[in-house]
Amino acid sequence: MRRLLALTTLLAGLPLAMPAHAEGTFSFATTPGQLPKTVVPTDYIIDLTTDMEHLTLQGDEIIRVEVRSPTADVTLNQAGLKLASALLDNSQKAEIRQDDAAETVTLHFPAPVPAGVHTLAIKYSGPILKTPNGIYVDDYTDPAGKPKRMLVTQFEVADARRMFPGWDEPAFKATYQLNVTLPFEYAAVSNMPIIGTTQQDTKTKRVSFSPTPRMSSYLLALVAGDMASVDGKADGTPIRVFAPTGLESQGTYALGAAEKILPYYNDYFGIKYPLPKMDMLAIPGNYQAGAMENWGALTYIDNVLLFDPKNSTPRTRELIYEVVAHEMAHQWSGDLVTMGWWDNIWLNEGFASWMEIKATDKMNPEWDIWPRQHETREETMATDALSTTHPIQQVIRNVSEANSAFDGISYGKGELVIRMMEGWLGEDHFRDGMRAYMKAHAFGNATSQDLWNALSGTSGQDVGKVARSFTEQPGIPQVNVAAVCKNGQTTYTLTQSRFTIHDPNAKAQTWNIPVVAGGPGLETRKLVLGAEPATFTLPRCNAPLKLDLGESGYYRVHYDDVAFAPVAASISKFAPVDRANILGDQFAQFRAGHGALSSYFDLVDRLTAAHETDIATLEEIISKLETLDFYEIGSPDRPAFQAYARSRLAPVLKRLGWNQKPHESVLDTMLRPSVISALGTFNDPAVLAEAKRRFAIWLKNPASLRPDLVGTVSALTMKHADAATWEIMAKKVRDTQATELKLRLFQALANATDPDLIRHNVELAYSGAIPNGRISMALSQVASASENPDLVWKLVRQHEAEIRTHLAPWSQDGFLPAIAGHSNNPDILAELQKDPSSSRTTGAKIATAHALNVVSARKEAVQAAQSQIHDWLAAHAH
Repeated sequence: MRRLLALTTLLAGLPLAMPAHAEGTFSFATTPGQLPKTVVPTDYIIDLTTDMEHLTLQGDEIIRVEVRSPTADVTLNQAGLKLASALLDNSQKAEIRQDDAAETVTLHFPAPVPAGVHTLAIKYSGPILKTPNGIYVDDYTDPAGKPKRMLVTQFEVADARRMFPGWDEPAFKATYQLNVTLPFEYAAVSNMPIIGTTQQDTKTKRVSFSPTPRMSSYLLALVAGDMASVDGKADGTPIRVFAPTGLESQGTYALGAAEKILPYYNDYFGIKYPLPKMDMLAIPGNYQAGAMENWGALTYIDNVLLFDPKNSTPRTRELIYEVVAHEMAHQWSGDLVTMGWWDNIWLNEGFASWMEIKATDKMNPEWDIWPRQHETREETMATDALSTTHPIQQVIRNVSEANSAFDGISYGKGELVIRMMEGWLGEDHFRDGMRAYMKAHAFGNATSQDLWNALSGTSGQDVGKVARSFTEQPGIPQVNVAAVCKNGQTTYTLTQSRFTIHDPNAKAQTWNIPVVAGGPGLETRKLVLGAEPATFTLPRCNAPLKLDLGESGYYRVHYDDVAFAPVAASISKFAPVDRANILGDQFAQFRAGHGALSSYFDLVDRLTAAHETDIATLEEIISKLETLDFYEIGSPDRPAFQAYARSRLAPVLKRLGWNQKPHESVLDTMLRPSVISALGTFNDPAVLAEAKRRFAIWLKNPASLRPDLVGTVSALTMKHADAATWEIMAKKVRDTQATELKLRLFQALANATDPDLIRHNVELAYSGAIPNGRISMALSQVASASENPDLVWKLVRQHEAEIRTHLAPWSQDGFLPAIAGHSNNPDILAELQKDPSSSRTTGAKIATAHALNVVSARKEAVQAAQSQIHDWLAAHAH
């Protein structure tokens, strides 16, 4: 799954979980879970009849099971369903005992069912939901303006149980043969090809799909509605991209990406894609998951699959490629080989996040994608440095904890650690290990230890010893560099410690850290740093020796003054990724209380004086300057700081200009909106005036503004907009059916600072103008962009009950923490803690604890930043 949430840094963290130490290889008998393993399903035949008007379903299923030891009770999952009858082997009627709170049903028989193969026949009924989980409806308006209804499924983590009773845990792999009765005009897609269609009456038809391979329940999928496709093929596998009829041509770009990626993956994994077809489906708007790797029927919110030349931007093009690559990587890592339990979700998500960048970079080298992963690194480490972080591998005890594990640690840290492991072992050894892992566990389950064993076998290294130090304990290692120059040579001593932010009682830990060191004109050195110090010598003094060369390691670096001086003096001579890395590590030292902001500003001044042009480096600078500007809210020094920030970025905009130049690089095209937005945030009068001028022209002639500037120009204008301008934009949000443009325009609206307009924005977010699956994100955007989170909190609390009716169960836990986490008001944080919803589930406790921790750390940073910026401005006469 590719969760496209802007709330990652607020919702991560598992303070209640324990590290998953001493993990073994996969064993079905010992893998965690909530269901007994005495009865195991092998094959399902599911027959559904849907009522799309009354939103109900009727189900008949036959499950072949293997009873491993005699039992009178068969327990399986259901959620929101009503079982009418259950029959064993066409003869024994079961007593049905439903536990809706536990989301289970127990079938009790008069006598123990003997060991062996049996069949269960179950009749049941249930609702078709409107919230984006389980089996639900997505109501939308088609390109011709007609209301339409689509049937969609989204089962990860544990919502297959909302469509059929079954063993809804990843270790219980089985085959699924699906039959469904639908409105006659609906096109239907599932994991496997259609093997038969029978007209039932004048209004309905019964569609049957071929049985799936053995797979986990959360990978089953069904999508039906008024859809059409563009079709292609790669390596003999048919590939189709489905969209609401009339929009299918916008799937052409994603289709082309898939046709290039599939042969690459077939070769990389050493196992050809095993299903007879691959379909990718664009779900219009109401799709909270972002994207989902259902085997053979990959689903996406439409704005990350469809490319509209009139509205889509270069960043949309890039995002589509990445998300397609992510979900396709899951067809092997996640679908073919599945983690045994959710404590190893990172095996799915961390690997797919790494692979999406690797594949995107290979197919699009001009995008310079790896250096720009610096942003992911900084966001991930900002979370991992706090006390509420958690290990990549963590104990998961229930569904709410499993949902909370889909966070920046599982995705971002997982990606970065895998990248580090590949860099240490070498690309060929790592690829060969992945091939061995896939071959050994195809159509089954695995643990992290299974992966380490495969990589050790192909590389000859003790991979587990290194990898487990990053996956089984939380936090970030820091490599400390001390340099001594004597007799014309420098001796470097490397030691390690734990890097933390706002965590004075952090437990000391030791990692085995693959370290890469080098610099301009220096030989590259590699070593694994453990508990003992490592030393080496260079035959010169003042050498610009940088650690984490290429930013492929997952660690922070702290230099002493002797080691850092030549690195700082030579920063413009390093590769762009290393320039961004030096900046990021130096700012992190400030956040940790071990470095001064003046040192960071010195680096910024050196790079901008050298006319920095690289997008990764400049976006690192923009990000940190915007962060500091946020810290300066309420400070009398804010105007002077903004003037400094403008002076650093104005030359960049002068080089880029407002208009795209002939033959300019795609990176400059992507950089331009970031620079304009930042200068507007820093109250550059010329930029704000130009944005207002272009906005007025755009309202009259939408073609006057390139898609990549629409959001930026609108957002800057909305900061000081009046009610009339807000109403014009709000009407565009309501009337626009294209999800990409709708979300872009609402994000611009969220920048309004007038209290009345903030109130209107909150109401707009849950009025139906924004799809249900994006309401939480929209409200969080208003809380952040308006710079008035306290008012947003008050408004959300007034309408909380209604808002929650639109949210999927797995988004309920983080809803209030995501709003409160933007506020520094102790009364609001106290209200969050006292609210019953904050402790209703372990997932809610996790989200609440992390939001409180983020706010506490931010307050500390604001105090330090305002003090240091005041002194620095005075010293530099700004």
